[in-house]
Amino acid sequence: MSMTNWKADPLEWGNGKRIFEVFLEPTCPYSVKAFRKLDGLLKLAGEDRVTIKIRLQSQPWHMFSGVIVRAILAASTLEGGKESARKVLAAVGDHREEFEFAHHAGGPNMDATPNGILKRIANYSGLQLAEAFAIADLDREIKWHAKYARQNGIHVSPTFMIDGLVQPDLGSGDEIEVWAKKLVG
Repeated sequence: MSMTNWKADPLEWGNGKRIFEVFLEPTCPYSVKAFRKLDGLLKLAGEDRVTIKIRLQSQPWHMFSGVIVRAILAASTLEGGKESARKVLAAVGDHREEFEFAHHAGGPNMDATPNGILKRIANYSGLQLAEAFAIADLDREIKWHAKYARQNGIHVSPTFMIDGLVQPDLGSGDEIEVWAKKLVG
């Protein structure tokens, strides 16, 4: 991959008119719960009726959040694009406690390094991310996600938007049928 010629694949699935945006922090247990429901939602609501867009919501109390968000976006620049990014999201979610601090401030990850976290992600996802992670201006994609969330008044994860409007009545604990009904009736 040329480090000067890269493109982050948008984290979007489906091609319907209704836009369901999900703001996720990859190590947040509630975000992981929401992420795991997205495939089922797309199937239930219909790929031709709904477009699901994942927006990454880095949060400082999840101590390696920035590193992991960068790894996900780096994966989206690889062959497979958004599907590679989905693999990283799934790998982190499936092994969430290995990427998180106990009570947001302690535990074994106190001795972890960004390189160690990146190696864990690579081991679990099967993707070699180091070169893409080092793309000098990858931060422009990270900043876009952060700016977009702020412009929409979103500060925590998971947060849900339908057609540009925040849905405070939707949560990660909802059944996908509740989300689908809100989206397509």
